[in-house]
Parts: sequence; C-alpha cells; structure tokens
Amino acid sequence: MSPATTHELGKPLDGGWGWMVVIGAHISIGFAYSMPKVLSIFFKVIQADLQASYSEIAWISSIMLAVMYAGGPVSSMLVKRFGSRPVVMTGGLMCGVAMVSASFGNSIVFLYFCIGIIGGCGLSLNLNASLTIISKYFLAKRPLANGLAMAGSPVFVCFLAPLNQYLLNTFGWRGSFLILGGLMLNCCVAGALMRPVVPPQNSSSAPQKQVEEQPSNCNTKLKGNCMKTTKFLDLSFFKDRGFIIYLIGNVMYIFGAYAPIVFLSAYAISQGVEEYSAAYLLSIMGFVDMFVRPATGLVANTKWIRPRVQYFFGFAMVFNGMCHLLCPLFTSYSFLVVYAVFFGVGFGMVFALIFECLMDLMGNERFPSAVGLVTIIECFPMLLGPPAAGLLVDVFDDYKYLFYMCGTVIVAGGVFLFVMNIYNYHMLEKEKAAKDRKTKNVENQEQETISVSEMQQTA
Repeated sequence: MSPATTHELGKPLDGGWGWMVVIGAHISIGFAYSMPKVLSIFFKVIQADLQASYSEIAWISSIMLAVMYAGGPVSSMLVKRFGSRPVVMTGGLMCGVAMVSASFGNSIVFLYFCIGIIGGCGLSLNLNASLTIISKYFLAKRPLANGLAMAGSPVFVCFLAPLNQYLLNTFGWRGSFLILGGLMLNCCVAGALMRPVVPPQNSSSAPQKQVEEQPSNCNTKLKGNCMKTTKFLDLSFFKDRGFIIYLIGNVMYIFGAYAPIVFLSAYAISQGVEEYSAAYLLSIMGFVDMFVRPATGLVANTKWIRPRVQYFFGFAMVFNGMCHLLCPLFTSYSFLVVYAVFFGVGFGMVFALIFECLMDLMGNERFPSAVGLVTIIECFPMLLGPPAAGLLVDVFDDYKYLFYMCGTVIVAGGVFLFVMNIYNYHMLEKEKAAKDRKTKNVENQEQETISVSEMQQTA
C-alpha cells in the first residue's frame, strides 16, 4: 500500500484516507483501554483454578495498565524511528502472542509475565502510535477524529464484556484466551491501515524531505536534535505549583479509579446476581461513558465552564468518588445498574477532562513533555490500586471495604483540587499584582532618571 500524500505545503488532508486511519485507531485504542477492564470477568475462575488470592489476581490488570502507561515514551521513540504502521502491527502481534501464551499458564506469575508484561507492552505500542498518526492526517477536524478514535474504549467495553462471559461459559478461561488472542491480532489489520504520510513531490515541497510520521534515522549529526525531541522527563515541571497540585490530585484518583472496575462483576456475583447480568454491568458503564465523554467536552468548552475547568475537574472526581462510597449500601441488581450508570457518568467526566486540565495549566507547547511525565508517575498508583483493594477483600472477606477505600481516596483528591486550586489562583493573582507593581516602579524610576537627565541638559 503506497504512502498517503498531503496537499500543498504538506498540510494534512483532514479527510480522505485519514478516516480509514481513524477506524484503525478506533480498533487499536479500543483494545488498549478495554482489555485490562474486561479481563476481570475471568478472574473468579482463574483464582479458583490457580489457587490465587484476590490481591494476587488483581495484579494482572494492574501490571498490564502500568506497563501500558510506562511504555509510552518508548513507544513514542519507536514511532519517530519507524512510523506508526509497523509499531501498531508489532503491538497487535505481541498482544495476540501474550493471550495465546497465557492460555497455557499454570501459575499466576506466568500470567503476570504474559498478560501483564508482554500484553501491556503491546497495548502501549498500539495506543501511542494510534494517537500520534491521527495528528498527521488531521488539523481542522482533529478534535472530531480524536473523539471517534477514543470512543473505541467504551465501545469495546460494551462489546467485550458480554462476549467474554459467553466465551468463559462455553470454552473456559483457557479457550477464551486463545480466542481473544486471535481477536487481538486484528490490531495488525488496524495497523496496516495507517499509511505513512509523505509530502507531495513538487518544487514547493522539495526542501522538505520527510514529515514526522515518516520513519527517520538518527545519524551522528542529527543525534542532538533527536535527543531533544525524545526528551520526555522534564523535571522542571516540579517547580510549577499548578502542576504539583494537578499531579497530586491525579495520582489520588488513579489509585482508586480501576479497582471498582476490576471487582465489579465479582462483587455483583457475590450479591447473588447471575453471571451474564454481572458482566452487563461493565457494558452499561461503557455505554454511558461513550456518550458522557463528548458531552463533557462540550460543557467544558462553554464560556462559563472553560475558565473554571479545574474546578469542574474536581467536581467530577468528587462525584465519581461518592458513587463508590454509596455502592455498598445497595445490594439488589436494580441498584447496581444505577451504580453502573452513575459510575459511567463520573468516570467519563474525569477522563474527558484529565488531559484538558493539564493542557490548560501547561499550554500547548509544554503539554507533550508534561503528559509524558504524568503518565510515568501514574504507573505507580495504577500498579498498586487494584492489589490494595484485593488485599482488603482477602482480609475482610467483603467487597464493601474496597469501595469505601476507593471512594474515600477519590473524594479526598477532588476536595484537594478544589481547595488547592483556589489557593493557586489566589497566589497567581497576588504574584501578578506584585509583578505589575515592580514593573511600574521600574518604569517610574526610568522616567525619573530621564527627567533628571533632561533637566541637567537644560541647565
């Protein structure tokens, strides 16, 4: 398949083959974000088969998510070096091999390695490469293209949750993993759709040898420039008060965000809910999330909310945390459905705002470096959150304590953002006023100096 060609001056086409790229990104991003969530449907059976505890079984999703996020900088460097197409195809192959290999596992550590390490690396390659290539094909329509691609996450959750339950009942967890491995090879097909972008071959574009999506070779002369473009960990962000506030609140949210998803089906079954109905709770959450994310983006873009988007982010966190705190109070399936709906609303709001708030604080130029640092730090709470929740289930033999823990941590993070953003904005105004006074004093001194000089010349 030949590379796609941009129009004059190398600008994106904002359409054409780009929509096929969006379909490929929708598939690869859908698998990347949904698999760590929907694999929880198999945990109860795997736990009984391998004689594992709740905390041990929760490490599977935790490692997978942590590796997916931690591999972001490496994936970005590979995309710059080889382009998105081979990176996504390699990631899809790794995911397929990981699931097939895991089906032969006889120990929980083997599943950690296959699903967590190999599968997580594959998902990382899929995610970052897919997000990168969309920016090469779209400019004016980029928000729409990104929205359609990111919608793969809730769409695949809706689809895979009941499918996994059907596969589990029909083929067992080992047979299901074999089939899922085959399904994840579709990421290779999705990667094949991601044709590299090249500039048009004419005189106006002759000096432009290649664009970012084309694979590039970092020779000795260009090594310095390549090192600059691949600098992800800029520690100077820790001097920024707004960044520190955002990071602390974000880490608290991530710690409690995924454990309720991992244990939701098992909790429903423990309350006497039928297995298929328990799996549909994840589908309900994903379906609601699918519509909440774009709706939240529209609300956040209004003139009333946009200047206060940091407070809106804090509200979304508090709302999400309150849902978890109230969940154990209701045990019937009808109330669990209501919980899944509100969980989808809260989860969708937070993840629709989580990067928008960082961009609001850092600006477009500093955002790429900031998000690289944030995702690296997020690995640790993401890795520890679900196992800590599983440990509570092991100790107390009751799921309600994990919901209390996650809800409390998330609410505390939301309240922290509320209070500290009020303080931050107050200090920014105070510092701005002091800077203006200092600037005015300097101008007055300069004016006085000029006046004295003019008087001396007159005399």
